[in-house]
Amino acid sequence: MTLRKGSKVWVEDKDLAWIEAEVIDFTGKHAKVLTSSGKKVLALPDKLQPCDGEAELGGVDDMTKLTYLNEPGVLDNLRRRYALNEIYTYTGSILIAVNPFTKLPHLYNMYMMEQYKGAPFGELSPHVFAVADASYRAMMSERCSQSILVSGESGAGKTETTKLIMQYLTYVGGRAASDDRTVEQQVLESNPLLEAFGNARTVRNDNSSRFGKFVEIQFDSNGRISGAAIRTYLLERSRVVQITDPERNYHIFYQLCASGMDAEAYKLGHPSNFHYLNQSKTYELDGVSNAEEYVKTRRAMDIVGISDDEQEAIFRTLAGILHLGNLEFSPGKEHDSSVIKDDKSNFHLQMAANLFRCDVNLLLATLTTRSIQTREGIIVKALDSSAAVSGRDALAKTVYAKLFDWLVEKINRSVGQDHDSKIQIGVLDIYGFECFKLNSFEQFCINFANEKLQQHFNEHVFKMEQEEYQREQINWSYIEFIDNQDVLDLIEKKPIGIIGLLDEACMFPKSTHETFSNKLFQNFRSHQRLEKAKFSETDFTIAHYAGKVNYQTEKFLDKNRDYIVVEHCNLLASSGCPFVAGLFPPLPEESSRSSYKFSSVASRFKQQLQSLMETLSSTEPHYVRCVKPNSLNRPHRFENASIIHQLRCGGVLEAIRISLAGYPTRKTYHEFVDRFGIISLDIMDASYDDKTMTEKILQRLKLGNYQLGKTKVFLRAGQIGILDSRRAEVLDSAARRIQGRLRTFVARRDFVRRRVAAISLQASCRGYLARDIFTVMRDTAAAIVIQKYTRCWFLRHSYMQLRLASVLLQSCIRGFSTRRIFLYIKKDRAATLIQAHWRMFKVRSIYRNRQHNIIAIQCLWRQKLAKRELRKLKKEANETGALRLAKTKLEKQLEDLTWRLHLEKKIRVSNDEAKSVEVSKLQKSVESLKLELDAAKLATLNEFNKNMVLERQLELSTKDKSASEREVISLTELRNENAVLKSSLKALEVKNSMLECELAQSKEDSSSTIAKLREVEKHCLQFQLNLRSMEEKLKNLENENLIMRQKTLNVSPKSNRAGFVKPFPDPKFSGALVLSSADEKSYESPTPSKFIASLSKGFSDSRRTKSGMEKNQGNLEILSRCIKENLGFKDGKPIAACVVYKCLLHWHAFESERTAVFDFIIESINDVLKEGDEDASLPYWLSNTSALLCLLQRNMRSNGFLTAGSQRSAGSTGMNGRLAQGPKQTFKYLGMDEGLSHKESKYPALLFKQQLTACVEKIFGLIRDNLKKEISSLLGQCIQAPKLQRVHGGKSSRSPVGVPQQSPSSEWDSIIKFLDSLMSRLRGNHVPSFFIRKLTTQVFSFINIQLFNSLLLRRECCTFSNGEYVKSGLAELEKWIVNATEEFAGTSWHELNYIRQAVGFLVIHQKRKKSLEEIRQDLCPKLTVRQIYRISTMYWDDKYGTQSVSNEVVSQMREIVNKDSQNLSSTNSFLLDDDLSIPFSTEDVYMAIPPIEPSDIEPPKFLSEYPSAQLLLQNPN
Repeated sequence: MTLRKGSKVWVEDKDLAWIEAEVIDFTGKHAKVLTSSGKKVLALPDKLQPCDGEAELGGVDDMTKLTYLNEPGVLDNLRRRYALNEIYTYTGSILIAVNPFTKLPHLYNMYMMEQYKGAPFGELSPHVFAVADASYRAMMSERCSQSILVSGESGAGKTETTKLIMQYLTYVGGRAASDDRTVEQQVLESNPLLEAFGNARTVRNDNSSRFGKFVEIQFDSNGRISGAAIRTYLLERSRVVQITDPERNYHIFYQLCASGMDAEAYKLGHPSNFHYLNQSKTYELDGVSNAEEYVKTRRAMDIVGISDDEQEAIFRTLAGILHLGNLEFSPGKEHDSSVIKDDKSNFHLQMAANLFRCDVNLLLATLTTRSIQTREGIIVKALDSSAAVSGRDALAKTVYAKLFDWLVEKINRSVGQDHDSKIQIGVLDIYGFECFKLNSFEQFCINFANEKLQQHFNEHVFKMEQEEYQREQINWSYIEFIDNQDVLDLIEKKPIGIIGLLDEACMFPKSTHETFSNKLFQNFRSHQRLEKAKFSETDFTIAHYAGKVNYQTEKFLDKNRDYIVVEHCNLLASSGCPFVAGLFPPLPEESSRSSYKFSSVASRFKQQLQSLMETLSSTEPHYVRCVKPNSLNRPHRFENASIIHQLRCGGVLEAIRISLAGYPTRKTYHEFVDRFGIISLDIMDASYDDKTMTEKILQRLKLGNYQLGKTKVFLRAGQIGILDSRRAEVLDSAARRIQGRLRTFVARRDFVRRRVAAISLQASCRGYLARDIFTVMRDTAAAIVIQKYTRCWFLRHSYMQLRLASVLLQSCIRGFSTRRIFLYIKKDRAATLIQAHWRMFKVRSIYRNRQHNIIAIQCLWRQKLAKRELRKLKKEANETGALRLAKTKLEKQLEDLTWRLHLEKKIRVSNDEAKSVEVSKLQKSVESLKLELDAAKLATLNEFNKNMVLERQLELSTKDKSASEREVISLTELRNENAVLKSSLKALEVKNSMLECELAQSKEDSSSTIAKLREVEKHCLQFQLNLRSMEEKLKNLENENLIMRQKTLNVSPKSNRAGFVKPFPDPKFSGALVLSSADEKSYESPTPSKFIASLSKGFSDSRRTKSGMEKNQGNLEILSRCIKENLGFKDGKPIAACVVYKCLLHWHAFESERTAVFDFIIESINDVLKEGDEDASLPYWLSNTSALLCLLQRNMRSNGFLTAGSQRSAGSTGMNGRLAQGPKQTFKYLGMDEGLSHKESKYPALLFKQQLTACVEKIFGLIRDNLKKEISSLLGQCIQAPKLQRVHGGKSSRSPVGVPQQSPSSEWDSIIKFLDSLMSRLRGNHVPSFFIRKLTTQVFSFINIQLFNSLLLRRECCTFSNGEYVKSGLAELEKWIVNATEEFAGTSWHELNYIRQAVGFLVIHQKRKKSLEEIRQDLCPKLTVRQIYRISTMYWDDKYGTQSVSNEVVSQMREIVNKDSQNLSSTNSFLLDDDLSIPFSTEDVYMAIPPIEPSDIEPPKFLSEYPSAQLLLQNPN
């Protein structure tokens, strides 16, 4: 790296890992740098890393775009993006996800998934959806399985990222089978269960996964999700029996201990009472309730499908493991034997046997003895205490591992696997690299797994590099591949690897960790990756890819030994619990011969890992590296040292090393020329293309070993520094030249200013002297006048003072005498009043005592008479027993009759009560508001009175002030008195100012009170309006309720008897809303005579049914032809709508009690819309249906159906009148005459109106949705300017490819053509201007939403030149709106407010000078702070190189955004949502469309073919 003074570099720092600095000097071999914190540091040039001083504020979305691809550059880029809540960053095809520790719902909604669906990888901002989409598209195109490897340390967000990946795959893949729950939901529902049994607290995380999880989502040939499977790897079995402080065992044990009744049933208590849990003193987690988590785990078991019996067996097994851990052994009487230590251990033994449902003696025998089978027979060997403890732990680990495997298998059965699936996407969630202060066998296995995965990762990265070089067609054969195979050989190579030596040591009972360590050091003494620890004889250190890790070998052998004891398996296989017995299937015959079956944990781990690697190797990998930004789990906190460590552990820095081995710097030719073209301006002036200019610039600088690809230039490490150094020299030379010119200009400007200032100063001095002389003359004349008036004032003041003193003395004397007389009168009146009250009290007390005594005597006398009467009644009661039974019967009959009466009253009164309650509530609210209004007015009057008092005090103070001033002038000759008067004057002035302040404050209070009063009046007015609207709605509801009540009250109970003539509608005419036979009610009186008459009439009319049906069929054919044939328009009026309406009136369809004809009309319209061309049929039928709706609405209004509820009484009398008239002789419905009663016409018309309204809304929605689909593809091309329109930054005059800004391209022209065709289609079909205006407004709203959201999602769109391009396109849209006139365009221009303001913000200059208030109020008043923040951070000037808003403004916006993010009620999305509602009501349509007169329309000629329409042709009116 070439260093010079002023070079920007990165220097290492203990706290921040790397800190930005600037080279200020050189001292020998050291460079002296000034850090950004102000410190001066000496450092070797080799220890410094180059820094890009022109790095963008928001960083870059792909690390490969960094000018300097090095460790501090990567860290700084992540920090910049994390500060802007940009948590995702690419490194080539690798996604780095930084945990934000806060909710960002705007990143994961349905709109975002729709944006990333099918988008090319890298086109949009980095996102986990982009990785998931790339894997899905690759699977579908290549028919090859994919895998997504999610890695990171505990708490980095791996599980949440996995959930998002599955959520997106469910979105794009759907579900092949019909299931209420998606695969994502089913897999996620199993997460609480797996977390309870497989997660535990570690040093770094409270919920660390201690197993690897590979979720395999299976797809069918059509790309639909057909099943899923969860495969687990590498469960940490040793944690069941051994933990260290402050870690914990698996969560499920602590949940079970806190389960309450269940814990008592299993004789469990606090975790501190159990050996497997009390090895660590941490029993609770912050913010986590074990009891609540237990309930969640049980709920998850229910969801997965685990039965209650299986759940009970699972928790009984877990309790048995805990009791088993409390068994303690002591030496027995025989040599090397052991027995149960005490009664406590005996109790736990009994509990474990009961919970496992096995024999207690047999369980004890399997723990304290071993059976060895020899040729002579079986030999039973006793075990010592330590061996018994080892056997106990082996049994506990085996049971728990079997239980975990059973749970995973149960979950897979619940989710549903597709064994026939050929393609799948696997999501791997596995623990990351671990390095603690104390690292044992578990960390060795985990880091071994990560070494394997890192090798797979390195191969993938190198493959990606090769593909990039092949795409660009450059030579890459000599690039060396960085590998970690030597570490893997050290660990797993046979026969001499660490795992092999460990297994060999475990085979020998006498081996210890010392012998294992010595053998390890003997075999790998010279291995460069293995070192011996400095302060220990047995510890060893391995140099992993992420750094050196020191391992303590004390417990390596114990944790690696995993004996499977045959007696244990046989014992539990014979358990009385089917669940426990099912966990231990019968062993093979050869396994049952030996009592011990040694199983190496490391070897089994190695086999599982090899299986996992084979699975991954058979798929195409995609990588997501999750990063935990801080150890406190707090948002907006970025710890550099921790993140650097994670980047090393995640292999990101390893990938950078691979890139550095090749060509780490890649720039497109356009970017290269734009940045380094100033080095050779003569080449820029020549007519070369970008590639030729790039080559000539590199040749001029004599740089070698670079590669020129098809679209990019590839530079070796360090070459970009040489280019930047040369560029800095050119810029320095230009800066010096500019400074020289500027200094000349500044010196001349200062000289001219000084000369002008000197002349101006001389003129000012002369003027000042003249004004001074004039002032002296004026003051002398004024002094004479002042003396005259002063003497006059002094004499008058002395007289007034004497007069005021005498008046004051007189008033005091008179007031004193008057007050003395008044006090005497007051005392006299008070004494008289006291006497009167005392006399009244005495008389009242005497009266009350007398009254009490009289009442007592009366009560005693009445009691005596009542007793006498009671004796008489008892005698009579014995004689009246027979009458009592009759009385009770009559009372029961009376109660029955009264109950029926009350029931009928309640039915009639219930509706009226509900309405009256609602009205009373509204009236009470209005009264309460009126009371508040009166109170506010009263408070205003009080404030006004206070103001008057203060004004009076102010007047008095002014009078006092004038008096004091007169006294001051009168005593000017006396100096001592003058000083006293001056002090009093100052005091009065202070008092006056205080009074004025109080007056101003009171005025402010009064104004605020008045403002509040006005607000209250506004609220009151609003409530009154709401009350009126509610009353109107209530009247409408009463109106409709009246019809329904009339229909209900007039049901004929005889209508369902045999012989009564009923209409049978054709089933093919049943529509969306058809009345059943129960709803077809008659208004005829249900008397027996009328029923007999109707019965005989039904038999006589049966002969006419056939002719009625034929006439019905002819009418339906007329309607069908009117609907299916395009009848066109006459004078802008739709013929079809008018003809259909006239037919319905002519056939009295609105008077019928059946709606089949209306359903037929609606179904026919729907059929035409489905079969015909939507572009032609939809506008045509929008005109017709809206016209028919208006005609129907006008008819209903003219018949009084929509009038107020005041006509209720008239309606009821009309109904009674119809009841009195008797049955009608004819019923006209589509030409049929039947002996049915007359039906009121309001109810079917109302139903038809609702159906027709729904049809109009449906057609409007279809037109709108079709328009949105058509314009979406056009908008995708209009959001970004074509590359030919982009010019090199500020050098358009030199670069031949830089063309001046042109008018909008063909993309915007296509939108204008689309809008023109839309307008011609709508107006050609005579669609009312009301609908055209609504459609145009919604189309422009959609344009605004699409352009604005695309602008905020794609960084390449937030540029200066792109803003100019979109702004010119918006100008074309404005011209179109003006030409379309307000009648058809409406408020379309206002619908573009968001994109207009956003584009206007992009193209303004000097953004750094704008304050946040100016941006929010003047530039972007419609945009939220979150949207402005997004644009500001994504903006970059590709034309002039200017910067975005200042850092202060960005900080202010970040604070506001963070506060909004913490507010749960506010939305965190910066995107706009599309409005899918219908923007009008039936009343709006009726008011907006001009009235249509159907009589002006001539019927079509084909009506003459139908006899039933002859009358319509003869009398069209």
